[in-house]
Amino acid sequence: MTPAARRALAEAEARRQHYRQQEAAMPREIGGRGGKEPGRYGDWEVKGLTSDF
Repeated sequence: MTPAARRALAEAEARRQHYRQQEAAMPREIGGRGGKEPGRYGDWEVKGLTSDF
């Protein structure tokens, strides 16, 4: 593996760790839909029906 590829993988892992820390620091939603943030994935699911936006 090239040094640039190793550096890119290390940077990606650092970003993932930073994101996970930020996500863990956010307050939990009470009575929410559960799961990941729908805006991040581009759809919203309620009772098995999915809406894209």
